[in-house]
Amino acid sequence: MVEMTHGTLATPTRPAPLLFVIPAYNEEANIERLFADLESHTEITGAAARIVIVDDGSADATPRLVEQYGGALPIELLRFEQNQGPGAAFRAGFESVLADAPADALVVTMEADTTGDLAALPRMLARASSDADVVLADWRMQNVAAHRKLLSAAAGYVVRKMLGLDAKTVSSFFRVYRASVLQGAFGRYGDDLIQEPGFACKAEILAKLASMRVRIVEEPVNLDWSRREGESKMPVLRTMLAYWRMLVRQRTAAQEPAGL
Repeated sequence: MVEMTHGTLATPTRPAPLLFVIPAYNEEANIERLFADLESHTEITGAAARIVIVDDGSADATPRLVEQYGGALPIELLRFEQNQGPGAAFRAGFESVLADAPADALVVTMEADTTGDLAALPRMLARASSDADVVLADWRMQNVAAHRKLLSAAAGYVVRKMLGLDAKTVSSFFRVYRASVLQGAFGRYGDDLIQEPGFACKAEILAKLASMRVRIVEEPVNLDWSRREGESKMPVLRTMLAYWRMLVRQRTAAQEPAGL
């Protein structure tokens, strides 16, 4: 039976296309495992329209391994000649996938080091398809160094208190956005949507989306640091200073009279 709605034929329900943006910097030891992880999830292989790996000026074999990928996933390489930081990588990746994205597409961002458990992705996608505009990974940390846990907890606390965001994990790359929300955010902020070059860019994006009154939820996700090879790329002290810089800029902007 065909349902009629407002005088038009209803179309069969189809999964929203998935658009991935994955920054990678010197991840030659992890990138092939990332591809294997992605391939093992049918909700990804069946719905992924584009998977854009943004190589952030890697000095190792990361871009070559991406270019040599011959599997079933729609992998694309977007490459910087020099390292510019996650902020620039996300900006370029978003601009690429949003250029021709349908409004109902879902944009997935994640770390390239395979520490985040992809088993949580179906739940995150379901929330983004129903009652949320942005779905954050709320990390359940395993085998994570104490100073990394402290940085994550401190960043979350400061951002919650200073910006009034009700979120525990503000720095994780692992998120799902409605494409229409990101398109609206770029329409409102332009290039200023992402001003922070480093890891604080994720809190910055979250703060600006929250100011647009979008629906933000969290889903628990296991983070297993033992899965990654190599050292973290996050400079702890520099990232903490960047959080404070971002917070000052956000609060200053919020206090400026409209129209200035």
